[in-house]
Amino acid sequence: MKKLFFSVICAVFACFAARAQNTEYRLSTHILDIGTGMPAPNVAVKLFRQSAGGEWTEIADGITDSNGRIADFLPSDQNNSGIFKLRFATSDYFARQKQNSVYPYIEVVFKIENNDYHIPITVSANGYSTYLGN
Repeated sequence: MKKLFFSVICAVFACFAARAQNTEYRLSTHILDIGTGMPAPNVAVKLFRQSAGGEWTEIADGITDSNGRIADFLPSDQNNSGIFKLRFATSDYFARQKQNSVYPYIEVVFKIENNDYHIPITVSANGYSTYLGN
């Protein structure tokens, strides 16, 4: 029985490892609400790219899933180097939570050097933090 359990666990792990190696997208994000200790679902997020002249152009948008995640920004089959910005529509999220927030939205600017990036934020009604995740 132990061997069967170990074999099943190894097969599941191998499946996840193979999926991770075949990444279709270069950028993902997620939002954790530290006030509730839960993910923040149904938050609109827009992705912008900065041109050489400094102008911002919206290139994608999405809505966080039930786990507060968006996994499919920037297809991997294109050049993804550059300066980008994620805009999180936090005002609408906190309004649904019946909370006032000082931030109508949160923007996170970051540079991509053609690798995989995970840019999460942690939020409360009156504060936020971001970091480079994995």
